Amino acid sequence: MFDEGGRLKALHGPENVYDFSLGNPNLPPPDRFNNALQETVAACGPGDHGYMPNIGYPQVRQSIAEYLSTEQQVLISADEVIMTCGAAGGLNVILKTILDPGDEIISPAPCFVEYGFYAANHQGILKTVPTHPDFTLDLEAIEKAITPKTKGMIINSPNNPTGRVYSAESLKKLGALLTEKGRQTGRTLYLISDEPYRKIVFDGKSVPSVLKAYPESMVVTSYSKDLSIPGERIGYIAVNPNAAFREQLLAGMALCNRILGFVNAPALMQRVVASLQGASVDVGAYARKRDLLCHGLADCGYQFVKPAGAFYLFPETPIDDDVKFVQALQEEMILTVPGSGFKCPGYFRIAFCVDDTTITGAMAGFRRVMEKYTD
Repeated sequence: MFDEGGRLKALHGPENVYDFSLGNPNLPPPDRFNNALQETVAACGPGDHGYMPNIGYPQVRQSIAEYLSTEQQVLISADEVIMTCGAAGGLNVILKTILDPGDEIISPAPCFVEYGFYAANHQGILKTVPTHPDFTLDLEAIEKAITPKTKGMIINSPNNPTGRVYSAESLKKLGALLTEKGRQTGRTLYLISDEPYRKIVFDGKSVPSVLKAYPESMVVTSYSKDLSIPGERIGYIAVNPNAAFREQLLAGMALCNRILGFVNAPALMQRVVASLQGASVDVGAYARKRDLLCHGLADCGYQFVKPAGAFYLFPETPIDDDVKFVQALQEEMILTVPGSGFKCPGYFRIAFCVDDTTITGAMAGFRRVMEKYTD
């Protein structure tokens, strides 16, 4: 879709193409980031661009651990933090560490399309389970999906592509379910929380702590979305200090961070983010874009669940074939992604991390395509 967007923009002019296909933040990084970057570069001295421990600089991990202890409501030490090349790198490090060939990882659908590839990278299998119509967790479906081959579960809150934030109550129930099923199967079932959108939440909502809800858990995240620096590939893993195999998990991840080819997270960016814990872009700007898009699409007759976080909307398609519907939008120079790519056909994803003019300019085309299939 990225390449197709570039082709159409070159052919028709960028002002005539409405590209909602990628979750590429369009807000600039906050001033705090720019200042920290300049100060870090100016302070660089001998050895500052060399190798460091596989898991990252101790002082950076300490800064993150102190912040996480408050955010996650669980006392975390620097030893339980591993710096990674973004959340994608972190997820691969986790799965390489915990998976044996043929192990299954469960994820609620819709889910991020690359989870399946990450599991397959390490001879695992992604097994998706449905959510409720409002995209909340379906615990009965999760329970039925757990088998003796299940090694764990990936959740993503706020969710890509729905914007759903899972409640503290649902996480507590999920933790109890995984505890019981782990007891029945004789296996430790890990809960992996993918949280790059944690700070991008609206309407006064907050994201509950997974580490507090379940001891056999870990968080993986990045600074890509909240600081608008996806190209810098910087993130981390935090392992629950109460995990039964804490030492083995941490040792395994330190090794896997290296043998997967990441070696260590970028040195410069580690030092930059150390002083930026809790910082984010202006989330209010994304809230305004969400409302602008939701009001416009509702007026056109689209049905959707209003997202509580992230910067995606996941409307229903008026026909069963979501790919055909997305292709019809493309004829109007509107680029979106079919829900079948997220294991959820009958929907399509709109990334609203775009200029306001892209949202308002696309409304006539959104209306024409809806009318085409509902008249």
